[in-house]
Amino acid sequence: MDKNCPLVSLIPGFMIGPQINKKEASMGRLFEGCVKVIVPCGSLGAGVREEEIAYGLAAGAQVIASDAGSTDSGAAYLALGKSKNNRGSVKRDLTILMKAQASSGVPIIIGTSGQAGGDLNLNWTRDIVIEVAGELGVTPKVALIYCEQEKDTIKRLNAQGRIKPLAPHGELEDATVDACEHIVAALGVEPFIAALDGGADIILAGRSTDTAVIACYPIWKGAPWGPSWHAGKTGECGVQCAVNPTLGSGILLSVDADGFNVEPLSQDNLCTPHSVSAHMLYENSDPFRLLEPGGILNVADARYADLNGRAVRVEGSRWEPMPYTMKLEGAAAGAYQTIMLVGIQDPDVLKDIDGFHDRLLEALYARTRQSIPADELGEFHISLRMYGWNAVTGMKPPAGTLPPPEIGMLFVATAATQQLADTIAQACNPYFFHYPSVMGKELPSYGFAFTPADIPRGRIFEFKLNHVVQLEDPMELVRIKWIDLSEAAPAAKELNRG
Repeated sequence: MDKNCPLVSLIPGFMIGPQINKKEASMGRLFEGCVKVIVPCGSLGAGVREEEIAYGLAAGAQVIASDAGSTDSGAAYLALGKSKNNRGSVKRDLTILMKAQASSGVPIIIGTSGQAGGDLNLNWTRDIVIEVAGELGVTPKVALIYCEQEKDTIKRLNAQGRIKPLAPHGELEDATVDACEHIVAALGVEPFIAALDGGADIILAGRSTDTAVIACYPIWKGAPWGPSWHAGKTGECGVQCAVNPTLGSGILLSVDADGFNVEPLSQDNLCTPHSVSAHMLYENSDPFRLLEPGGILNVADARYADLNGRAVRVEGSRWEPMPYTMKLEGAAAGAYQTIMLVGIQDPDVLKDIDGFHDRLLEALYARTRQSIPADELGEFHISLRMYGWNAVTGMKPPAGTLPPPEIGMLFVATAATQQLADTIAQACNPYFFHYPSVMGKELPSYGFAFTPADIPRGRIFEFKLNHVVQLEDPMELVRIKWIDLSEAAPAAKELNRG
């Protein structure tokens, strides 16, 4: 056993010895060592810290692995092929990581490139990597793992009965596929392993499970799948598994034959058994089981122990193979919206917020239909969201809830075109601004947040596809392309001379 990955007794007087399941050993190799993974931050562009990378490399890290996005911020980033993180922040982080890669030789693995992992998102990240490489004068071999899907491919797989819905969606229809702007299949570890086999210095992947990005390298090195996947889950958000998620950015994972260690890269922070074990519940409803492509991570028997006051040892994680599936995500562009926002302190409104909401909404619908011809209006929708009361849940507060001191009321008009949504907002403006809670009283005035009051919001986007596809071959929906900058450099120099 590697001295840098010590075993820790989880039961007083009893030391767990090496127990390597040969069937679980990756790529047919018997694993006897330790793999150290730097997770530099929770998402590329969130702020890599150069001193933390230096600490991880000095501790013997063999790889740098980071997620770069998710579905958390909605469907627009997949539909539009753009990143939520700005280009400057992503370039800054990549510059730090690529400097470290060039000096140390350790590979960099990035998943869900460009926020959503579609081809456009991935190519955006690729262009930044090429730009940084030119500025640093380095020539890495870059693997690009694409997982965006053609609509005809999805329709064919669906016709074969290989696509199943995830709640609350129903069976997939061709019209739903056609409505999507972009469709991606979430990667497991196998495409990353193929890129590592190909000698990649930098891997940029499309939509990936957060966990696979980190688990892939230990598995490629032959580490057991249970500890590797659990380490990946623990590290998916960087320092979020530590006690103070605002101290530092990243963590160091050390995976061996019996488990893994986790510690913050910042010396001012610490991990505890509670902070590490609790991360199984992050974006996961089951504290013991996590579904991934090809299996389930089962941590029901996992044990967590303090190592030295700032690191934690985890043992007992299991990987349970299952038929291979990949999650499909498809984003569609919809109608257009215009919004208005007012602040309200009127006591009559605050005494009867629910009643005021219902009466005003009815009046706004009537006002819209009176002001705009039906043949021009078409299908439309108006909503009022009462911030400070129930805007987040949409549910009525329990009876007897005390009124707030003020509320923010958000008006949202949704229509087929931006011009029509703007027209609806303009027609409703006087009612939205002055409508009284008690008729017959002097008209109130609510506080508009901005002028002009109506704000075109553009198109709305939503996930139309939330399904899984059953596969025999994990690489069936994956394309790997290569850029070897050492080969491209001479051609670029000749081009520059010309």
